[in-house]
Amino acid sequence: MHRRLHQPHVPPSESPAPSESSDDAKRGKKRGSYNCGRCGLPKKGHSCHAGSSSADSAAAAASSTPVSAAASAAAFSSSASASALVPPSLSSSARPPQPPPLLPRHPISHLRRALSFDDLDVRPDEGEDFDEVEPDLDEREQDFVDGDADAGGLPARCLWEVLRRLPPAELLAAARVCKGWRETSRRVWRAAEDLKLRVPSRAQLCFVGSVLNKCPELVRLSLRMESDVDATMLACIAFSCPNLESMEISTSSTAVNRIAGDELGRFVADKRCLTCLKMEGCSNLGGLVLSSSSLSTLWLSDLYSLSKMVFNCPNLREISLEFSRNGNDCTDLIAMVDGLGRNCPRLQNIHIASLRLSHAVVLALTASNLRGLRMLSLVLGSEITDASVAAVASSFLELELLDLSGSSISDSGIGMICNVYPETLSRLLLALCPNISSSGIQFATAQLPLLELMDCGMSVCDANDEGLISDEAINHVMEKRPNGNLHLVHQKLIIKHSKLKKLSLWGCSGLDALYLNCPELNDLNLNACKNLLPDRLLIQCPSLENVYAAGCQELLIEVIQNQVNNDSFPVECHVPYKRLADGSKRIRVPHFLCQQQFDVDKQRSRRRLCNVLVE
Repeated sequence: MHRRLHQPHVPPSESPAPSESSDDAKRGKKRGSYNCGRCGLPKKGHSCHAGSSSADSAAAAASSTPVSAAASAAAFSSSASASALVPPSLSSSARPPQPPPLLPRHPISHLRRALSFDDLDVRPDEGEDFDEVEPDLDEREQDFVDGDADAGGLPARCLWEVLRRLPPAELLAAARVCKGWRETSRRVWRAAEDLKLRVPSRAQLCFVGSVLNKCPELVRLSLRMESDVDATMLACIAFSCPNLESMEISTSSTAVNRIAGDELGRFVADKRCLTCLKMEGCSNLGGLVLSSSSLSTLWLSDLYSLSKMVFNCPNLREISLEFSRNGNDCTDLIAMVDGLGRNCPRLQNIHIASLRLSHAVVLALTASNLRGLRMLSLVLGSEITDASVAAVASSFLELELLDLSGSSISDSGIGMICNVYPETLSRLLLALCPNISSSGIQFATAQLPLLELMDCGMSVCDANDEGLISDEAINHVMEKRPNGNLHLVHQKLIIKHSKLKKLSLWGCSGLDALYLNCPELNDLNLNACKNLLPDRLLIQCPSLENVYAAGCQELLIEVIQNQVNNDSFPVECHVPYKRLADGSKRIRVPHFLCQQQFDVDKQRSRRRLCNVLVE
């Protein structure tokens, strides 16, 4: 940009010619852009509506922001503003309003969607401040931050730290202050490696392209689509994000995923750096052939009637396939599972949810020679029996998670699980299993010392109780319930476990007595336990944080609140003693007894009140 120099006063007789003055003015004038400043389209014959007061467009423009690599720990969940594209480092009170969380596509999908069970991971300390995490910068960006910027005397480092904490709308406004702020804002966008973007229903493809063009170094992309998705969107992502490693596309209930199987396979084959792919609404694939040497995590949901399904991914370690709950699905699961064993030898986590799961599919899986398997989830397979459990136990000896929800296994199958995995199994999910009883659940908790998560929802259920959850898949499973006297209505459950952290008994209307002594338990689900008697309930769990009691009796809810918020939990005496010659006992009181009692009282005083959720 030319800078006008100060010239001394010149008499009128010596003034330059008018032509020369006009040439100087022309040389000092900067030409504008031929494209629209709002949407990027050519100005000629263009009527821009990007500046209108549309709520969706404004929310979409305000919901995109760069996220540094170190601040990408913010989870993309419905309970923590899933559509907000603001990392913890950019949070402030001026954050734009967030859209309401979307309802899950299937009522029970969220119960067994993730194999990793992120809710069991170690939580960060409450005092930890993620705002102080430094973003990843290359040498050129680092030199700019460490140097001096034209920011009105403000050091570049301070300006960088301020702008990277702004919400997206404020960051866009800060870019219009001056040239130095605009340059720093542009570099903040360029340094982004993680982007979470909500695409409203009225947004066009150019909106997504304009946002992605701001982040050339993007590595992780999460799109929440409220509009239809097609192959054009994949082409835009492939062109704008050459270094993409992780992509997640979630769809709302009104959006339709029109991506075909060959288009998705071509996208995966072209992205040589792609390691994680998660996509919802894959009902129009038709057939799928994926070939990638870098892909390690694959999640596909809403699959329906695939003519072929081949995975040639030698480094694939986790796969999650959720098929449609529609009974008309005709996917050949046996051929698919057989191909997994041949082409994906490094698989560690497998999750398959389908009504067509059977004992033959389990036999094909056990014959695939996947010796490194650690997590196995076969959900809604009503034809999976105790024989299937025996095949799994003989082939996979190091399982840490086993999910057979919706199967037809009995207490005998639970016994086989306890005999094979007492030293490895930490998560056991047996929801919607109509053939197990409270005795089997109690035996599993007694024989599995490393158990941290136990889900037995709607397993000990009253056969006459209808209308608990209206879902086609659940109704299909409950039709397999036997008519014998195996499931008595009045059952009791006693659990004493030292490491159990999460216990789910939702919908167990067949229980009328419950006793829990779990010092590490922090999450208890008693939703729809209608027949549980208040005088036959005893909860001794000092670490409880949340108890879900929706659909329970009001008197039972009051008893739960009184018990979980009571500090008078019994403390077991671990003081050593010895027996004398006359048969009497003499207790040896150690010198630290008083200090130990003080620590116990101090721990009780620090315990937080438990939340009893009834909605």
